[in-house]
Amino acid sequence: MQRLLLKQLEDWIGLSSRKPILLDGARQSGKSYLLKELFGKGHFPKVHVIDFLKTPKASVLFDENLEPERWVNDLSLLLNTAVNPSEDLIILDEVGECPRAVQALKFIAEEQPSWFVCASGSNIGLLDHFPVGKVHGLTLRPMNFEEFIMALGSEQQQAAYQLMDRRELVHRQLWPLLMDYFYVGGMPEAVACWKRAQGDSLIERRRRVRKVQQDILQGYERDFGKYAGKVNALHINQVFSSVVGQLQKNIDGSVRRYTFNQVIEKKKSYRDFSNIIDWLEKTHLVSKSYVINQKPQSPLRMQRKESFFKLFYVDVGLLCCQLGISESVLAMKDMMYKGPIVENFVQNELLSYGLRESYSWHENTAEIEFVLDTAAGIVPIEVKAGKNTQAKSLKSYNSRYAPPITMKLIGAVGGNYTHQRVLPLYYTKALVEFIE
Repeated sequence: MQRLLLKQLEDWIGLSSRKPILLDGARQSGKSYLLKELFGKGHFPKVHVIDFLKTPKASVLFDENLEPERWVNDLSLLLNTAVNPSEDLIILDEVGECPRAVQALKFIAEEQPSWFVCASGSNIGLLDHFPVGKVHGLTLRPMNFEEFIMALGSEQQQAAYQLMDRRELVHRQLWPLLMDYFYVGGMPEAVACWKRAQGDSLIERRRRVRKVQQDILQGYERDFGKYAGKVNALHINQVFSSVVGQLQKNIDGSVRRYTFNQVIEKKKSYRDFSNIIDWLEKTHLVSKSYVINQKPQSPLRMQRKESFFKLFYVDVGLLCCQLGISESVLAMKDMMYKGPIVENFVQNELLSYGLRESYSWHENTAEIEFVLDTAAGIVPIEVKAGKNTQAKSLKSYNSRYAPPITMKLIGAVGGNYTHQRVLPLYYTKALVEFIE
């Protein structure tokens, strides 16, 4: 299965002077597969892999000094094969298990800028020491809808998607794929399972995917105990579970800001939760969208309140698994929680295309799911699961602030108007122009 981040890795090869790649991302998002199979085997004569989780004893390579030539020579001895880092690719997988290997990246950047070295891990954000400015940092998120179509769609469907064709004929092709994506999500193992089971009944395909998703979630829970450090692992699990619990309260409406009451006994303020939520953010299991409750102005970062935000789940398929959605996902009108699901979907899509911070707007009873800070000004984006394009909150926003352009993402083909673009949900990618 192809990943869009591969292009950035390929560009890195062509640099005359390069820093080591440090690939971050949630566990099970496909980091190892991307580096080893798609990138390594497709572009290098040899790929040498050290997995510090599978082989903890490999950390002996970095017990002495961190001089690059020295430990690469020892790597040749450990693997019993010649290693030429100027031609071959060295992958330090699960590098967070060996903090000295992370430190070693600094000396590669300074002393061996022609080497091809990539490191990856799911707990990189939790490290106490980090070679700031000495690595080329990338983040791999679960497969977005574009990658899902690349894996499962026909050539004709892929071509129509890339053209952003908005004819009704195309909508009838892409909308069912989006419904599949809401159920399956973007975890590569779940996508691969869905693809392998194409000849099975719909019920059996769902059953198999749910088992994969449940296993992934159980793995996350085990990680809470292993990597929690000074943060209480039980509290991490309670907050992670509460994200879904709070989404369930919204049903069809927009996601409300995260509330701290009744999540952990005797803890009621942001101060009580900041370390826990920070831990979940650093491991990419949740993401924030800060709520602006006044006129949004550039830069939005200056208006954010640290304790006033929404929380979203790492993957929409895992979210649906936790919500217990079992009914048909081929008709959005029959799905409970469709409001929170589509909002979580848009949040993850934006992050997958490079958005660093997400914002929404809320005043009185009016809410706009996303506002983007762009060169043209603040662009409000309303997200609706259904076909109805009548958006009271957007009208309210327009009357107050008269933005240069507005966007709506809906469950229909949409259209273009003088100061408004209305797109189907599956074309969230179109918002990339505002991100850039």
